[in-house]
Amino acid sequence: MTEYELGQILKEMYKKGVRMKEGAAHIHLFGIKYADEIRNNRLSIKEIIKYAGISSSYNVEVNKGINLAKYVVLK
Repeated sequence: MTEYELGQILKEMYKKGVRMKEGAAHIHLFGIKYADEIRNNRLSIKEIIKYAGISSSYNVEVNKGINLAKYVVLK
Protein backbone atom coordinates (compact mmCIF):
# COMPACT_ATOMS: atom_id res chain seq x y z
CA MET A 1 0.00 0.00 0.00
CA THR A 2 1.23 3.51 -0.72
CA GLU A 3 1.33 6.54 1.54
CA TYR A 4 -1.44 8.07 -0.57
CA GLU A 5 -3.69 5.01 -0.16
CA LEU A 6 -3.10 4.91 3.58
CA GLY A 7 -3.76 8.65 3.72
CA GLN A 8 -7.17 8.11 2.14
CA ILE A 9 -7.96 5.35 4.64
CA LEU A 10 -6.87 7.56 7.53
CA LYS A 11 -9.00 10.40 6.19
CA GLU A 12 -12.12 8.21 6.20
CA MET A 13 -11.37 6.71 9.60
CA TYR A 14 -10.86 10.19 11.06
CA LYS A 15 -14.11 11.49 9.55
CA LYS A 16 -15.99 8.53 11.00
CA GLY A 17 -14.35 9.11 14.37
CA VAL A 18 -15.28 12.79 14.40
CA ARG A 19 -18.93 11.92 13.71
CA MET A 20 -18.81 9.56 16.69
CA LYS A 21 -16.89 12.12 18.80
CA GLU A 22 -13.92 9.71 18.86
CA GLY A 23 -11.54 11.34 16.37
CA ALA A 24 -8.29 10.67 18.24
CA ALA A 25 -9.34 7.10 19.04
CA HIS A 26 -9.83 6.39 15.35
CA ILE A 27 -6.39 7.78 14.58
CA HIS A 28 -4.94 5.42 17.20
CA LEU A 29 -6.95 2.60 15.65
CA PHE A 30 -5.48 3.42 12.23
CA GLY A 31 -1.98 3.21 13.69
CA ILE A 32 -2.74 -0.13 15.32
CA LYS A 33 -4.37 -1.58 12.21
CA TYR A 34 -1.71 -0.49 9.72
CA ALA A 35 1.41 -0.57 11.94
CA ASP A 36 3.00 -3.51 10.12
CA GLU A 37 2.25 -2.03 6.70
CA ILE A 38 3.82 1.29 7.70
CA ARG A 39 6.85 -0.22 9.44
CA ASN A 40 7.61 -3.00 6.96
CA ASN A 41 7.49 -0.63 3.99
CA ARG A 42 9.20 2.23 5.83
CA LEU A 43 6.41 4.62 4.93
CA SER A 44 6.37 8.22 6.10
CA ILE A 45 3.70 8.98 8.68
CA LYS A 46 4.15 12.65 7.84
CA GLU A 47 3.23 11.95 4.19
CA ILE A 48 0.27 9.75 5.15
CA ILE A 49 -1.10 12.55 7.34
CA LYS A 50 -0.54 15.07 4.57
CA TYR A 51 -2.55 12.93 2.14
CA ALA A 52 -5.27 12.51 4.78
CA GLY A 53 -5.60 16.28 4.97
CA ILE A 54 -5.47 16.40 8.75
CA SER A 55 -3.28 18.40 11.12
CA SER A 56 0.38 17.44 11.28
CA SER A 57 0.03 17.31 15.06
CA TYR A 58 -1.74 13.96 14.60
CA ASN A 59 1.67 12.47 13.80
CA VAL A 60 2.04 11.78 17.53
CA GLU A 61 -1.35 10.04 17.67
CA VAL A 62 -0.55 7.75 14.72
CA ASN A 63 2.75 6.88 16.40
CA LYS A 64 0.91 6.04 19.62
CA GLY A 65 -1.27 3.62 17.67
CA ILE A 66 1.75 2.04 15.99
CA ASN A 67 3.42 1.58 19.37
CA LEU A 68 0.24 0.05 20.82
CA ALA A 69 -0.02 -2.43 17.95
CA LYS A 70 2.34 -4.90 19.61
CA TYR A 71 0.04 -5.06 22.66
CA VAL A 72 -3.43 -4.84 21.12
CA VAL A 73 -5.58 -7.28 19.16
CA LEU A 74 -8.43 -5.80 17.10
CA LYS A 75 -11.91 -7.19 17.59
